[in-house]
Amino acid sequence: MHVFVTGGTGHIGPYIIGDLIAAGHEVTALARSDKSAAEVLELGAKVRRGDLEDLDGLRAAAAEADGVIHVAHRQDLLPSGGIDAVAAAEVQIMLAYGDGLAGTGKPLVVSGSIGSPGWEKLGRPATEEDPALPGGDAYKGTLRVRNIVETTVIDLAKRGVRSSVVRIPTIVHSTTDGAGFFPLLSGLAKEKGVIGYPGDGTNVWPAIHSRDLASLFRLALEKGPAGKSWHGIADEGIAFRKIAEAIGSRLGLPAVSIPADVLMLPGYFGFLANLVTLDLPATSHITRQTLGWQPTQAGLLEDIDNGQYFPAS
Repeated sequence: MHVFVTGGTGHIGPYIIGDLIAAGHEVTALARSDKSAAEVLELGAKVRRGDLEDLDGLRAAAAEADGVIHVAHRQDLLPSGGIDAVAAAEVQIMLAYGDGLAGTGKPLVVSGSIGSPGWEKLGRPATEEDPALPGGDAYKGTLRVRNIVETTVIDLAKRGVRSSVVRIPTIVHSTTDGAGFFPLLSGLAKEKGVIGYPGDGTNVWPAIHSRDLASLFRLALEKGPAGKSWHGIADEGIAFRKIAEAIGSRLGLPAVSIPADVLMLPGYFGFLANLVTLDLPATSHITRQTLGWQPTQAGLLEDIDNGQYFPAS
C-alpha cells in the first residue's frame, strides 16, 4: 500500500513511518523544510514537499495514495488566531482529504484525543463507542479542536472514505519524547525542587508507548472499518500520584500534594493546573478485539523506572 503521511517528523510520525515500512508499505511523507525532507529520507520514506496550508496539494496527495495517515496540526495558527483558527483550518484539511478519497473506500486515519471531564460523570472508563470530545472552556481548547476534527473525519465515511480516528491519551512516551506532557512535568519538578500532584493524586491518566501507537495507526489503516474511533491505550489509568512519585524517585525530589484550594492560584502548575486535575480512565478493549492490536512495549512507570527519561549525565 502507498501511504501518504503528515507529521512524519514529529514525536510519533517517525515511529509510524518506520512501522509502515517494516510491514511492507511504501510511504510518502509531507515535508515543509529541507531539514524535514532530509529526516523523511533518512527514515526510508519518499518526500512530498509542501505544507498544511496547501489544500490542493493535500487533496492531490490523498488521491494519488492508497491511504492517508494524518498526525500533523496547524499549531502555527495559535498565536494569531487562537484555537478557533486551528479548528477551522483542521476541518478544511479533513474535507480536502475527503475530496481526494471520496467514493474510493480508501483509508484515512487521523489522530484524536482521549480525555473528557464529561466522561467522569459516567462512573466508568471511556470506551471507543463514546462520542467525540465535547467543547469546553479555554483550557480544553486542544480537546475542542480534536472534537471538531474527529466528527468531521467520522462523517467522511458517508462519502465512501474508510475514515477512522485514533484517540491518543495525554501521555505518549518514548526515548524521543522531548516536548510532551511528561517532559513538562519533569521540567517543572526540576524548576520547583519538588514534584507536585493535585489533591490526593488519585485521579488517573492513560498512557501509551510511541511504538505501540504507531502499530495501531497501521492496523487501523490496513483493516479498520469506516466511521470508527479507536483507543490508543496501553496503561488504562495510572494514578497521578504514582506518576509524580516515580518522577520524584528518579530526580531525588519529594512528591507533594498541591491542595485543591490553592491549585488554581498562580504557583506550581501554572497553565497546567486545570489539566492535571482531570480524571481520565479509558479502555481499549474494542480496539484490541477488532483490530487484533496488542501493546508490547514497556508501560509508562516501567519506562520511568528504567531511566528512559532520566539518562545518566
